[in-house]
Amino acid sequence: MKKKLLIGFLIITFLMGTLGCAEWSRTQKGAAIGAGAGGAAGAIIGYATGSTVAGILIGAAIGGVAGGFIGNYMDKQVAEIERDIEGAKVERVGEGIKITFSSGILFEIDKATLKEQYKGELSQLATILNKYDDTNILLAGHTDSTGSEEYNLGLSRNRAQSVADYLASQNVDAVRFTTKGYGMSDPVASNDIPEGRAQNRRVEVAIWANEKLKKVASEKSG
Repeated sequence: MKKKLLIGFLIITFLMGTLGCAEWSRTQKGAAIGAGAGGAAGAIIGYATGSTVAGILIGAAIGGVAGGFIGNYMDKQVAEIERDIEGAKVERVGEGIKITFSSGILFEIDKATLKEQYKGELSQLATILNKYDDTNILLAGHTDSTGSEEYNLGLSRNRAQSVADYLASQNVDAVRFTTKGYGMSDPVASNDIPEGRAQNRRVEVAIWANEKLKKVASEKSG
């Protein structure tokens, strides 16, 4: 088992280095990683990254030609999100999408009620999610380290739920949603400086293929 994990890790390291240098499309990268490392890659990376949003997306990948089909589906979605939604950081992770919203854009300090002026952007996101509806969606709330762990966990959960509730009000099927509060446990910057704390206060939206899309992708690639 250890030997298999080592081999898988070496394959991933080689592929990631190669793909980082090559001018490949995001779709091609997803297919190549999946074909080279297969399901073991997702398991290894998922284990290494734990339950972070990026780890969840990478662990959900199926790889190979089917993964390339899914990647193309996601690339189209990313293009529309980047075009229509201001203030959102959009990344392709594995065969999925991670969108990051600063909590300062969405919420007042220590509040979990959405700002009225940003609901229009979330309505645009809802329109895109409804267009590309063969996906699962995770809403993940994060805070900085100011305050107690218990308080921040609750605040992050409530903020994630507020975004989910609003998207549901815009006719996005709530069955697609999972919400999670990470509190202060997954910082992306130092909590020692104001700029870092601002980066850590965020809501992430993770989007990945549901079983229906995976089945279609597998059938088309077979």
